[in-house]
Amino acid sequence: MDLFGTAGIRGPVTEVTADLALAVGRAAGVDGGDFVVGRDGRVTGQTLAAAVTAGLESAGATVERIGTVPTPALAYASRGRRGIMLTASHNPPADNGIKCFVDGREYDTDAEQYIEERVMEAEGTVDWDDWGTDHAGAVLDAYRSAVADFAADHGAAPSDLTVAVDCGNGMASLATPQVLTTLGVDVRALNASVDGHFPARESKPTPETLADLRAFVADGDADVGIGHDGDADRIVIIDSEGDVVHEDTVLAILAEHYTRESDATDPVVVTTPNASGRIDERVHAADGRVERVALGALHEGIASARADGDADTEVVFAAEPWKHIHTGFGGWIDAVASAAVLARLVADEGLPGLRDPVTERPYRKVSVDCPDERKETAMETLATALPDAFPEAGVDTSYGIRLELPDGSWTLVRPSGTEPYVRVYAESEDVDELVAAVTEEVEAAVDD
Repeated sequence: MDLFGTAGIRGPVTEVTADLALAVGRAAGVDGGDFVVGRDGRVTGQTLAAAVTAGLESAGATVERIGTVPTPALAYASRGRRGIMLTASHNPPADNGIKCFVDGREYDTDAEQYIEERVMEAEGTVDWDDWGTDHAGAVLDAYRSAVADFAADHGAAPSDLTVAVDCGNGMASLATPQVLTTLGVDVRALNASVDGHFPARESKPTPETLADLRAFVADGDADVGIGHDGDADRIVIIDSEGDVVHEDTVLAILAEHYTRESDATDPVVVTTPNASGRIDERVHAADGRVERVALGALHEGIASARADGDADTEVVFAAEPWKHIHTGFGGWIDAVASAAVLARLVADEGLPGLRDPVTERPYRKVSVDCPDERKETAMETLATALPDAFPEAGVDTSYGIRLELPDGSWTLVRPSGTEPYVRVYAESEDVDELVAAVTEEVEAAVDD
C-alpha cells in the first residue's frame, strides 16, 4: 500500500473515502493525545473531517475541530500538538486528501510509513472508556494576526500599494485579503468566497487559469497581483503588465531578503534540484549558501541542514517553486505569509526594483517518453553520458543529474515519480540549444 505521495494522501474521493479517513485517523491517534482537525472548502470535506475525528477519538485522542481554514492556518494551530488537514490543495473539486502535521510541520516519510503500516494492520480501537472527545475551536483570527505581525518586521509599511488577490474560491479567501488589509494594503479581492466547486476557475493557479486576474491587473491600477490555489499553500505573482513573474524569481527575491536580514554567519536557503541558478546567485551575493533536497522533502532538508551545520548555521528560508517555508515564522508551507512579506517588500522597493538584480535566463522543462522499467537503466547510462557530453560542467547526482555550466546555465535530468517520463529542466541564454543537446542524450539512453 502506498497511501502517501509527496504532499500527503490525495486523490478522487472514490479512493480517499470516509472509510480511509476513519482508518487514518485511528492510525494517527496512536501517536499522541491532542489533535487539531481542519478542512478546506470542498464539498466532501465535512464528511471526511468527521470520519478522521471519529478515528482519532476511537484511538483515545482529544480533538479540536477548527472547521474550514487554509492549510497553513491548520499547521499554525498544530504547534505543540498534532494536526490533520483534509485538503486536495490545487486538485479538481472531486478530489480530496489528508495531510498530517506535528508541531507545525508535515509528517516526514518515516511517520507516514507508520501510518500506512497501522492502516494495513487495521488496528482496533482502545477500550470504550478510553475513547477521546472533541470540541469546536477557532484559529483564524490568531493566525491572521500572527502573519501580519511577522510581515510587519519585513520591508516598508504599504502606504500607497494596491494589490489584486485572486483567491480562486479557495481558502485564501479567509486569510490573504484580511492580512493585507491589516498591513495597510488597498486590496482588490477576486473570487474571494469559499466554494468547493471552484466555479470561478480551476484551483491550480497557472498563467492560463489566472487569465482574469492578469487582465484585471494589466487594465487597472493594481501594482501587483497574487493568485492562490485551493488551500493557500501556493502563490503566483503577477506584475503590473499582467505577466506572471517566474516562480524562481520570486523565490530568489525572498531568499536574498531573508539571507541579508539574518545575523547568522552561515545563513542557508534550502531548495530543490529543479530550482534556478538565479537563487544561488542572489543568496551568494548576500553571503549565504544554498542546499538542495529532493522534491517534496523541504522539511527533511531543513532538519538535515540544521543537523549538519554548527552554532553559526541558520536555515533562513526554504522553498520549491510556488511553495515557501518562512522559517522565522514557522515550519510549514505558507502562501499567506508569502503574500504579506512580498507586499511589504514591494511597498519598500517596488516589484521592478526587486527583480532588477535577478538574472532571469530563459527556462524550459520538457518530458522525454520513458517506460517505468527503463528509468533506472537510463539514469545509470546518463550518469556517465551527460558529464562526458558537458566536460566543463560541475555535476551533482544527489537528486537526478544536475549540470552547472561555467556561464551560469544549468540543466537537471530526473525520472518522474508518477508518469512514464524522464524530465529535462534547463536554464540558459541559449536554452533551446541546451535542451536539444540534453534531450538527445536522454533519448539515446532510453533507447539503448
